[in-house]
Amino acid sequence: MEQQELDIITRMNEKYMKMSKGHKAIAAYISDHYEQAVFMTAAKLGETVGVSESTVVRFAMGLGYEGYPEFQKALENWVKNKLNSVQKIGAKYGKSTQSEILNSVLSADIEKIQDTIVNLDPAAFEAAVDIILEAKTVYLVGVRSCEPLADFLHFYLNMIRGNVVLLKTTSVTEMFEQMIRIGEEDAIIGISFPRYSMRTLKAMEFANDRNAKVITITDSIHSPMNLYSSCNLLARSDMVSIVDSLVAPLSVINALVVALCLKQPEAVKQNLETLEQVWNNYQVYLNDEINFIDDEPMLNYPLMKQEDN
Repeated sequence: MEQQELDIITRMNEKYMKMSKGHKAIAAYISDHYEQAVFMTAAKLGETVGVSESTVVRFAMGLGYEGYPEFQKALENWVKNKLNSVQKIGAKYGKSTQSEILNSVLSADIEKIQDTIVNLDPAAFEAAVDIILEAKTVYLVGVRSCEPLADFLHFYLNMIRGNVVLLKTTSVTEMFEQMIRIGEEDAIIGISFPRYSMRTLKAMEFANDRNAKVITITDSIHSPMNLYSSCNLLARSDMVSIVDSLVAPLSVINALVVALCLKQPEAVKQNLETLEQVWNNYQVYLNDEINFIDDEPMLNYPLMKQEDN
């Protein structure tokens, strides 16, 4: 693909790994705050990020633009295209009934799951399970629309094993503070889909520099999240509307949780029994509202019932 055909965000993602420290800071700010950056002069952008105006100009030229004005115009066009997505949805679904919209969205999600089944590498999935089980501490990071996915995985990993850290932050600095002790015995799982988060990418870069195991849950082999990851779990997440489709990524996370439980069922059962005892002792739930442990298998999936066939 010719350089002229690449949008500004794609250019930043492709060149990010080879950028200087100052240029990475500019790319991270633009990626996370493009609504503000589009109105900034080179001097203002530099002041906001903490670099010189000339560094901003060199950053723009490094992406293939003749100067900052052309760079700013490209950013403006990209933002307009993002805002126009609302109009595109109106044109696509404007005359559709509610039932037709429902069927269209659900069918698109089914297609994404089917595509994920075909393209997700089983070896990478197995490696991810082993890494999560063997790591001393597992760090999780997902921001913006990916934050619920990180929350969901964190909830269940805490039931399966200890030492799970969910990076909750609104800035890169705070994120580094929470993972300052990460090392080669640890692992990090970064979850990010277009528009990719530079905060997540920086956390994965930091973990990689510390020789920690890096797992990513992202959408394609072209994702910048793969730059620092040794284990890539790919799940389709393109948008049918202005809303990200998180169905396929969530299914991959569900599969991870099930596989982890099957790897060490006794430890998981013990953890759940302890939790249930705590809930009962402190009356967190009424006895008739929860029943995690009984004589049936913990996970009622067909895979676990093959012996009955």
